[in-house]
Amino acid sequence: MEEKNNEKTIRAWAMFDWANSAYNLVITTTVFPAYYVAITTNADNGNRVNFFGHSFINTALTDYALAAAYLVMVLLLPILSAIADYRGNKKIFMQFFTILGSIACCCLFFFDASRIEAGVICFALAAIGYSGGFVFYNSYLPEIATLDMQDKVSAKGFTYGYIGSVLLQLICFVFILMPDKFGMTKGSASQLSFLLVGVWWIGFALIPFSILPKGSPNAQNHHTNIIKGGFVELGNVWVKIKGMPLLKRFLPAFFFYSMGVQTVMLVATGFAAKVLGMPTEDLIKIILIIQIVAIAGATLMSRLSDKYGNVRVLIFVVFIWIGICIAAYYTQTSTHFYIVAVFVGLVMGGIQSLSRSTYSKFLPQNIPDTASFFSFYDVTEKLAIVGGLFSFGFIEELTGSMRNSTLVLGVFFIIGLLLLFSLLRTERKVQKNAEFSAL
Repeated sequence: MEEKNNEKTIRAWAMFDWANSAYNLVITTTVFPAYYVAITTNADNGNRVNFFGHSFINTALTDYALAAAYLVMVLLLPILSAIADYRGNKKIFMQFFTILGSIACCCLFFFDASRIEAGVICFALAAIGYSGGFVFYNSYLPEIATLDMQDKVSAKGFTYGYIGSVLLQLICFVFILMPDKFGMTKGSASQLSFLLVGVWWIGFALIPFSILPKGSPNAQNHHTNIIKGGFVELGNVWVKIKGMPLLKRFLPAFFFYSMGVQTVMLVATGFAAKVLGMPTEDLIKIILIIQIVAIAGATLMSRLSDKYGNVRVLIFVVFIWIGICIAAYYTQTSTHFYIVAVFVGLVMGGIQSLSRSTYSKFLPQNIPDTASFFSFYDVTEKLAIVGGLFSFGFIEELTGSMRNSTLVLGVFFIIGLLLLFSLLRTERKVQKNAEFSAL
C-alpha cells in the first residue's frame, strides 16, 4: 500500500476534481440549462417538448433524464465496485467513465432543436460518466490520507474542482459574451462550450491517471459470482454499517439532505432562466460567484469542523439550506437571486466536502475494501438524487410551478436536520463510552 499523505498523490487525486468539475459547472449548472431552455421554448409549443412521441415540460424532461441516469448508476455501481475490489483495478473504471462522459459532452456540440432526443440522451450519458468516475475517485480518500488529514484533503479536492471549473467557465464566457468576434452566434458559442468541456475533462484527467495507484486486489473476500457478488457485497457493507452506530445514523441524514443539495445544484440555473427570465450572461455571472464563494466555503467549513466537529457544522449548514429553499420560493428579481446564490455558494462546497470526509472518518481505518464502502455511499447519494430530481420534476408538472418544487426540497432538508440531531446525540454517547473505556 502506498504511503499516505503523499503530497504528489494528493495533488494528482485533486486534479481529477479539477478535470470533471467542468462538466458539473458548464453542462449541469450554467450553459447547457440556459441553452436548452432557449431552444425548447417557442410560440407554438410554449415550454413543452416531444421526446420519442411523448410530451413533457422541457425542464421536467431533463430532470427525469438525470434521474434515470443516476438510477442506472445505482444499479451498476455495486457490480462495478465489486469487480474493482476483486481485481484492484478501480482506476480503469475511472478511466472508462471519464472517456464516456467526455465523449458525450463533445457530442453535445451537435445538439440543437432538431435533435432533442439525441441531445437529452448525451446529456444523460455525460451524467453517467461523471457520477461513475466519482465513486472510484471518492474511494481513494482513505487510501491516500490519514484520518486527521481527510477533512483537509477532501476540501482540497473540491477546491481544485471549483478553481478548474471556473477557469473553463471564464473561457466559455468569453465566447458566449462576444460571439460576433469569433464569427459565431450565441447558440454556436454554447455548443462550442460543450465541446471544450469534453476536451478539458479527458485532458486534465490524464494527470491523476498517470499518478494514482490502480488499487489493491481483494480476491480472497469474494466467493460468489462477481455480478451477484456486487449486490451481496453491498448487503454485507450494510450489515457492517448496522454495527457502526455513527454511520448508521449518518447515512439516513445524508440521504435526505442530499435530496435537497444535489437537486438545487442541478436545477438552479433552469429555475433562474425559466421563472425569472434571466439571460445566459447573468446566469454565468451568478454561477461564477457561487463557485468563487464555494472555494472559501469549503475551506471555512473544514476549519470550523476542526473546532466544532463535523456533525455540528453539518447541522449549521443544513439550517442555511432550509433558509435558501424558503428564499427561493419568494425570489422575484435577479437581485434576490444573486443574494440567494451567495448563500448557496457558501454552503455548497462545505456540505459536500464535509459529508465525504465525515463518512470516511466514521469508517474503520485501513480497511481493504474502500471501493465497496464508498459504493454504498455513492449509491445512497445517487438514490437521493433520483428521488430529489423526480420529486422536483413531478411537482412542477403537477402544479405548473418550479417554486412549489423548492418547498418540497425544504422538507427534505428538515428531515435531514432532525436526523443530524439524532446523530449528534449518538456521537456524544460514543465519545463518553470511549472516554470511560480509556479510564
